[in-house]
This record gives sequence, C-alpha cells and structure tokens, in this order.
Amino acid sequence: MLRVSMATPLLMPRLGNCGRYSFDGRGGSWSGYGKEKFRATGNAAAKKTRLSVSPLASSVLAESRHSSAANFYKEVLEAARDKFTREISFQSKDEDISLAKALLYVAAEDEAFLAFNREIDICSAHNERRDTSLLCDGKGWESVDAMPMAEKNINAWLAELDAISKEVEAELVSRDIGCHIAEVMEAVNKVLFKSRGFRRSPVIVDPKCSYLHSALSSGCASAILLSVIYIEVCRRLNLTIVGSRVGEEFLIWPPTGNPEELFKVTSGHSLFEVVNGKCVEDPRSKASDINSHSLLGLEIATNRDIIGIALANLIQMLQRLYWKRASRTNHGLMLTSPLRSVLKSEEKLNRDGSSDMPLLRPQELRLAIMASERLLILEPHNWSLRRDHGMLLYYKREYEAAVQELSICMAFAPEEEAEVLEPFVEKLHLMRLETSWKSLGQKGRLTIP
Repeated sequence: MLRVSMATPLLMPRLGNCGRYSFDGRGGSWSGYGKEKFRATGNAAAKKTRLSVSPLASSVLAESRHSSAANFYKEVLEAARDKFTREISFQSKDEDISLAKALLYVAAEDEAFLAFNREIDICSAHNERRDTSLLCDGKGWESVDAMPMAEKNINAWLAELDAISKEVEAELVSRDIGCHIAEVMEAVNKVLFKSRGFRRSPVIVDPKCSYLHSALSSGCASAILLSVIYIEVCRRLNLTIVGSRVGEEFLIWPPTGNPEELFKVTSGHSLFEVVNGKCVEDPRSKASDINSHSLLGLEIATNRDIIGIALANLIQMLQRLYWKRASRTNHGLMLTSPLRSVLKSEEKLNRDGSSDMPLLRPQELRLAIMASERLLILEPHNWSLRRDHGMLLYYKREYEAAVQELSICMAFAPEEEAEVLEPFVEKLHLMRLETSWKSLGQKGRLTIP
C-alpha cells in the first residue's frame, strides 16, 4: 500500500464581507471550520417565479436575495477547502485518501468561486438598472457535496466511477474469463478507451480537462486525470494500480511479479502502452526508456503525491491560460519579471504612489492563487512554489501577504535565489507602508529617511 508523511495543512479563513473579486483566502484561520451544512437565507425551495411588487420593494428584495446567494457561495468555498484539507490531512492514512473526492472538492471550490462572482455581477447589474423584474433562483441543495457541477453533485460523480467499474465487471462476465491482471486491464482499457471514449489531451487548452468532473463528463482529460480515473476504477475492482513520475510523464501499472507481461506486444501495442499512452514510445520522452527491468526501480507515488501532481498540472494550466489572459495587455510579462527588473533599476512610483504594476484580470488571477494555495498545503517547504505564490499575491496588490510568503521562501531558497528575492522584498515593505499611509487618508508621498 502507499504511504507518506503529510505536511501541516494551510487553512483558509472565512471570506467575510467583501466586494467583487476582493477576498483572498488568507490571513487567519477557519471561522466556519468543520461546518457540514448550511442554508441560504430566504426561500431556498422556491420555484423560479416573477415578483409583482413595487420597484422599491423589488430593489430591496433583489439586493437581499443576491446578497444571500453570494454569502451562500462563500460558505461553500470555505466548506470545499475544509473538506479538501481534511481529506489529505495527517489524520488520514495515505491508503484511505480518495483521489476522486479530493479532486472533486478542488473543482467544487473553483465552481463556487465562479458562481460567487456571477451573483455579485447580477447584484451589481440590478443595482445599476433598478430592474423591477426579478427571477428568484432558489438553491435546491444545502452542502458542498450536493452542489451541482456539470449537472451532477460530488456523490453522483463518485457514482459515475462506480458505474464504470460495473461496466468492466460486465465485460469480464461476458468474456467468461477469470481475474488475471492482464485480462482485467484489457477489460478496463476496452471500457474506458473504446466504450466510453476517454482520450488524453496532449496539450491542455481547455481548463475543463484539468477538473475531474469535466473529464468524466467529456471524456477528454489530462494525462494525470486519466491516470486518476484508471486508478479509481481499478480500486473498485480490488485491483491495485501504482504510479510514478518519470520526467514530465506520470506512468501507472499494476504491481506484478511478472512485469514482462505488461510489455508483451499484442495487436501492435503492449498493455503498458495502452494504459499510459504514446509517451512510452516517444524517444523524446524519458518514459520511452522504461522496460520490465527499470520499472521495478521506479519510486512509487503516494496518493498525496498523485494529488500534488494533479494540482501542479492544474496550476500550470492556469498560469498558461489564465495568466496569459490576465497579462494580455502586458505582452511578454512573466510571473517573476519584477524580481529581475528590481535588480537592474529602481522602479519609479507613479502619481498615486503605487508601483508601475500591470492591472491583471482579478477573477482569473484569484483562480491561480487558489490553485497555488492548495498545492502549498501539500508542499509547504517547496521554495519555488512559495515564490510563485508570493508573486501572485504581489500582482493582486496584497503586499503584506506577499512579503510574508516571499520572506518564508527566502528561508528555503538556494542562496543565489534568496539574493534575488531580498531587494524585491525590501521594495514590497516600502510599498506596504505606502499603501497603509494612503489608507489612513494621508496626502502626499510617504518619505523614508
């Protein structure tokens, strides 16, 4: 079985009262920790119905209902992070961690964040137009586990994995064969790749391919998510599947005393190739060097490792897509660009006392920060991840939090990297003081003697 120690998890605080895109999930502890159920105020079971009330009353009702819905989604955000953290916590043995549950909670948190911002947008639009016609959209669910994602809740998506395993069992019965590992894998391959049509997306251009529920719905998945689906289906069949990261690839296989059978070519392909894709035959990939002998020397990934790899792939996708969109008006901008520029010359402060920092799209920037937070729960001592997290907070103008993260990063980073970070952190200290000065209503620029 798989075993690993787990680092102390980070906790996400209650989001509190905040405007559009303003919360950052930092700075304290859970105020709603351990909450299992919650309700939106108002008539949550009401059907959509048009209100026939005065314009003033309609405005008050609209603001109240949209505010309640926004608060509801904020509670869902907290609950999703809570459940994710507990799923991978020290209290759980690694073999008891559900890959599917953990990754579905990741998806639920991001979905709730997007829904939260939609509610804020609706409320803002209503306040601007004072529209007297209002559709009251009640929530028909009470907990994060019941929240619909692509028309199914978390339990329904888990049931989808159960259904796939039942199809594999039916395939084995129809063949009237035993439970030899190779035969079970052939049945799993047929159900997943032929009957269900699952396919690997070599280049992730759609964020949905990096979320488990979307992968199960569309059949298009990143390589790591397809591995997770394979592992979860086989787990339901009492077949253990292990995996290991090899270069940029994540390879999976069943532990067997006869690994040669995994590489035996039948109908033009080996079982190992069918399970792991074309990377095992690509000479540019390190996976192509794996054979029955070298397979035994690979380090087996734990469940927490696998979740970490999935999160790392997610944040890479977010940085590639969302970061690209966020910095669309700043061509060529890189996450760590300010670290290098501060060494070359001191950036001048503009008229309002802030740095000449690009304005990025806040919703997309926040999604990248959320992905970074979850990855740091698994790898709190990874200096490069913490550096990137601190830089994302810098771009969000959360200077105090950025200083904290980058200062921690300097304690773990190699000496040459710490030397790059030090002047930038000093600059952030001054920017934080400048921001505090302005927030107190002071005019002019803060002068540091």
